[in-house]
Amino acid sequence: MMAQRSERPRIHLDQSELLCTKGCGFYGNTAWQGLCSKCWREENQREKQKQIQDDWALAERLQREEDQAYASRHQKAQPLPAFAPFGKTEERKTKEKSSKVNTVTKFFKTPPKKDAATPTDAQSGPSSCSSINRPPSVDTDPATKEFIEFLRPLKYGRQIFKQCRSFTESIAYKRVSGADDMSECVQDFYQSLSERLHTQFKGSSEYVEGIMDEVERYMMTRLYKEAFCPETSDDEKKDLATQNRIRALHWVTIEMLGVPVDEDIPEASDNVVKAITDVIEIDSKRVPKDKLACITRCSKHIFNAIRISKKEAASADDFLPTLIYIVLKANPPRLQSNIQYITRFCNPSRLMTGEDGYYFTNLCCAVAFIEKLDGKSLNMTSEEFDLYMCRGGASPKYAPEGGAALSQVHKRLDLLAGLGERQELVMERARQLESDLIDWTDEVEQKVQSVLDTFETQNPPATTVAAANVATQSSAIDSDNVENEHLPPPLTPQVFAG
Repeated sequence: MMAQRSERPRIHLDQSELLCTKGCGFYGNTAWQGLCSKCWREENQREKQKQIQDDWALAERLQREEDQAYASRHQKAQPLPAFAPFGKTEERKTKEKSSKVNTVTKFFKTPPKKDAATPTDAQSGPSSCSSINRPPSVDTDPATKEFIEFLRPLKYGRQIFKQCRSFTESIAYKRVSGADDMSECVQDFYQSLSERLHTQFKGSSEYVEGIMDEVERYMMTRLYKEAFCPETSDDEKKDLATQNRIRALHWVTIEMLGVPVDEDIPEASDNVVKAITDVIEIDSKRVPKDKLACITRCSKHIFNAIRISKKEAASADDFLPTLIYIVLKANPPRLQSNIQYITRFCNPSRLMTGEDGYYFTNLCCAVAFIEKLDGKSLNMTSEEFDLYMCRGGASPKYAPEGGAALSQVHKRLDLLAGLGERQELVMERARQLESDLIDWTDEVEQKVQSVLDTFETQNPPATTVAAANVATQSSAIDSDNVENEHLPPPLTPQVFAG
């Protein structure tokens, strides 16, 4: 069977397609138009700078036109001084707009003047915030308590905590208008804090990454309600579309995708079940790193299932079709929202390199493939594909040209159908035998009872005869003494006078 599956053209994805389209060597992302997080942010900043320059150029042109119009009306060579402040005002506003490109620098240039627990600092923040309202003691929040315990032994732990808390409360209070704006603020904060930590802890990249992991855990645990599937985004709409799409593709079989996994092998089947469980578990996590860990565990179970089935190491061409099959089987809840949440708020360095970034990029490719899946991908005509998509029936019972594996599947289905008919005949025969056995048992019981009745009539039990003799003897005792002279006379009733 495995030999037949290998003959089928498989879903192929060149590894270069997983990398950033800018050629930087990092993993790209479909949500970023194939760019990595670094190139995506640089591209956005260039676009914003260009937009700022265009706005400034437009403002200058409009100012010149207005000055010229005013001068021509008054026959003067220079504009009146009254317009100078207007130009300076526009220049000041444009500079302020340009300074907002880096949204987090102010957190490091102007740290809070007083301790975080002072009343003045409390008044500088939000007066009332439903999700993150500063409590009397920061130790009451579990996420905050864990973060403080982690930072306690660090040299700059107190400073890191104050910056993270200030930024988190600021984001929650401001209620950033869009998910992309919130993502940009968080990513800017990650970058600024990471650069600062690399400066403070020179030559300790792994140590800094460990700190950034805890920073991400603290911030996203507290911002989860605001950051995951926000109302301003279309994530929920995408979730429903993807879920309906996967439901409509329920008839796609493992052979159609060319998946090199033999589910008849118990160990391989167990790994498939574990992979499905892991990809479903993504939605139960809150921290982007924990969601990525679920994807990584799912991918490793997939590689184990392929290795057990093929008796050799799995390749990238084996992994992607199997991942697509797992996603179709699992139909994970809020899949698009989870992907967008990881993309927007995960520490960017984790998505750019490493096994987490590789497996996450493959998951994004698998979802994109499912959205674009057509008849050609499954080696069938578009008419046949549309027929089964619209009808929503079982898997096709025809064997397309060159689909040896699919033909083998339908032969097995026919064999199973024949076995079902035979099983029904066997059950019918068993029911008939059971009925005959009951009738035979009743007949035997009747015959046995008849023989017992005849035997008791002809041979009464000894106890019955003895009882009859005793009764006869007892009745004859008084008959022998009826005329006995020695018996006393009968009693005569006495009558007393009143």
